[in-house]
Amino acid sequence: MPAISASAPGKIILFGEHAVVYGQPALAVPVHQVHARAIVRAQPGGDGVKVLAPDIALNSSLANLPFDDAVGRTIHLTLEALGITTPPACTMMINSTIPLAAGMGSGAAVSVAIVRALSGFMGHPLPDETVNQIAFEVEKLHHGMPSGIDNTVVTYAKPVYFIKGQVPKIIQIRAPFTLVIADTGIATPTSQTVGDVRKSYEAEPDLFQSYFETCGMIANNAARSIQQARVSSLGPLMNDNHELLVKMGVSCPELERLVNAARQAGALGAKLSGGGRGGNMIALVDPGRAAAVESALQDAGAVRTIISTVD
Repeated sequence: MPAISASAPGKIILFGEHAVVYGQPALAVPVHQVHARAIVRAQPGGDGVKVLAPDIALNSSLANLPFDDAVGRTIHLTLEALGITTPPACTMMINSTIPLAAGMGSGAAVSVAIVRALSGFMGHPLPDETVNQIAFEVEKLHHGMPSGIDNTVVTYAKPVYFIKGQVPKIIQIRAPFTLVIADTGIATPTSQTVGDVRKSYEAEPDLFQSYFETCGMIANNAARSIQQARVSSLGPLMNDNHELLVKMGVSCPELERLVNAARQAGALGAKLSGGGRGGNMIALVDPGRAAAVESALQDAGAVRTIISTVD
């Protein structure tokens, strides 16, 4: 039996992080420059599934993984969806170039790659809807109360307009645009910042509800701009969204330094992306300014930069 391989891209949130947890719309796009990959090979005479994930120093049999392990949970849910009660004798190798805990959907991408590789190996590739649902269930281990946006963008690998609890809408990109993504190098679990925003919301519900609703209006304006090919108007919307995230308490000095550096280097707009307090920021740029903005971000302390075209 040949080895079966599957990959899934990273993702970045353009607008609406945190507010999306409270029913507001968010926009997110795949980042194809980074990806997670799972390869499943038969292991004749083996005993169940052996999992190798050198990026996280994982070398274990499925049977020995704890119940709340995300990789193990993904495998179990995939086998359950396939109606398989006895795990196959195989080896699964998992690699990822997506930065961990940086708001780029690393956990969701690993889950999607595992589901597709394992179900393909078993001869019954699961449909996108099932892949998405499994990845969402596993996201609960990562985030506690996930919005579902990570697994949705990563599963469908297309720009998405997303409202929690509703069928996601694929966004048609009328005119491509360029982003520079910069990583602070600070890994902050999304569950931590989501939990802190929840506490703040409970302490000041009216204030934070106003933040969330304004973020929702920004996301809707951005979606219209994208669909009408008014790319330049996305820049000010990014800046406005970032200021609301600062008020929510999810920025940090490192993110502020990168956001300001991007704007000073000629970016049309810039904001943190994802959970915040570390992770990534994004800058909207004219293609001709991408290299200059990237260089400015590196000078300002970014540990990794990616130039990505959304089309």
